[in-house]
Amino acid sequence: MSTAKEHKPVVIVGAGVSGLALGNFLLREGIDCVVLERRDRDHVERRQRAGVIDTRATRAFRKRGLEDRVVGGTPVQAGLGFRIDGQDRWLELPAEEYREGRFCPQQVLVRNLITVFEQDGGDLRFGTEVTVEDIDRPRVRLGDGSIIEGDFIAGCDGSHGATRAAIPENRLTRHSHEYGYAWLVVLAEVPAVHPTLLAIHRRGFAAQFGRGPTASRFYLQCPLDDTAEDWPDERVWSELETRFGEPIATRGPIVEKQPLPLRGEVLSPMSHGGLHLLGDAAHIVPPSSAKGMNLALYDADVFAEALVGYYRHDDPSLLAAYSDNRLRDVWNYQAFATWFTDTVHDAGDATYRGEFRHQVARADFERLFTSGPANRLLGEFIAGLN
Repeated sequence: MSTAKEHKPVVIVGAGVSGLALGNFLLREGIDCVVLERRDRDHVERRQRAGVIDTRATRAFRKRGLEDRVVGGTPVQAGLGFRIDGQDRWLELPAEEYREGRFCPQQVLVRNLITVFEQDGGDLRFGTEVTVEDIDRPRVRLGDGSIIEGDFIAGCDGSHGATRAAIPENRLTRHSHEYGYAWLVVLAEVPAVHPTLLAIHRRGFAAQFGRGPTASRFYLQCPLDDTAEDWPDERVWSELETRFGEPIATRGPIVEKQPLPLRGEVLSPMSHGGLHLLGDAAHIVPPSSAKGMNLALYDADVFAEALVGYYRHDDPSLLAAYSDNRLRDVWNYQAFATWFTDTVHDAGDATYRGEFRHQVARADFERLFTSGPANRLLGEFIAGLN
């Protein structure tokens, strides 16, 4: 019996933010592709993650005529709200850097990307198991035994996906950093009194982010060995009230609760023959930096431009430079993520790394409120313009 075969110039594995954005970018450029996702549509559309599309990512959609169809939400405020030992402080950031950013929950962005891709005739297949059989002569086998051959494979299926697993270990260098503590990540059916609030407290860091009109995502710094069972609902609410320094107005149902060890990771190189990694398949930043989703969108933007050069202008130079160009940018954001994560945690919890680091972090943190250059640099990192 012969095996069914088809050819697609670009095979995109994974229907997360990077894969769906890349698919839409290529479709607008007239480059044929297929997006393969092992999960079902309902699972993909319901995953709740980060909620800010920054200025740089917004511009990537705009230049392809997709901003009005894909980017929703309200404008990002030009600042960050902190509660430091119970006292509110607002960190003003350069307003001009933020005028194009949007609060948009990731699941909303994903649903919009799926809708637009399908409306424009894109080939999107859910519930499809993928095995990467060759990365030098790109070829994947689907769960039904059929084969798709392509010119390129875009690995957009995360840190545990099939594309990363297909790369021989001797061709890959993994750089990683463990921060030494975790966040308890809580999703609750509670309207956000503060759309964004970061708490610096001696008992540890805490945060609240709105996730639509009826839900909030909360974060609580906790030890690495804590489990969800260590945090019954009453303890969660009590600790949030202590660190925020105010009662929780509404204690709605907690629908999700899990510890998340904070870590950073970068894989080098991001290109291997015909396989190119994007998003979490190539790099992970801690959620405190609020950059994971946007870095994935930057990858999709840069890789799409490289493919346009290859197919339209017979110029492979951008593809050859993709890994080096993206790694320079990724390491820049890892540097920011490491500094910001350590600073906001050390500024509150003196027991983690000692009183010396606590006082250094407090001084560093205070500089953001008093130093124009430091404030502007933070603004540029968060807005994604550097």
